[in-house]
Amino acid sequence: MFSKGDKVSVLDDAINGVVLAVKGNEVTVETDEGFVMNFLKNELVKLNDSSNLMDSIKRINVDEIKKEKTIPKPRSFVKEKKDKHEVGVPEFDLHIEKLVKNKNGMSNYDILTLQAETAQRHIEFAIKNRIPKIVFIHGVGEGVLKAELDFLLGRYDNIDFQEANYQKYGQGATEVFIRQSKK
Repeated sequence: MFSKGDKVSVLDDAINGVVLAVKGNEVTVETDEGFVMNFLKNELVKLNDSSNLMDSIKRINVDEIKKEKTIPKPRSFVKEKKDKHEVGVPEFDLHIEKLVKNKNGMSNYDILTLQAETAQRHIEFAIKNRIPKIVFIHGVGEGVLKAELDFLLGRYDNIDFQEANYQKYGQGATEVFIRQSKK
């Protein structure tokens, strides 16, 4: 497989060199930096000369490559099963881009205040209209909006909240449960 003078590269390292000797399963290599090192045969790969490059390209079947690229890959996601009677949960995206057309000229304080006021409006609406569950999408970021949202939700006695479904929203969402008082 390897013979004296072959150009080789180490598989798991950025080391290239020339084979000096082959003894059983051990190959002695002089690296491009001038060091002499010993490797096992399965740790090395033979590098082609530029003259052999065209030969290896000719062996590639272009039709097979095109066929591989056109085969649709199966989609990998978990779809939530819904009840026939289950109503969709209202989701509110608190990203500033979703709330205003142009955020130019707004300070971070103005942005956070608008996001908190929007969340509070949606909470009050859900309580008033007896909506049992809502989801706020706040994103990951530095956690400032999430902290503000947690503080806001903590002020309500009839509200529980937790991280929303990770598979559906990732880390950047909070699920809010509103306990309904009996009328």
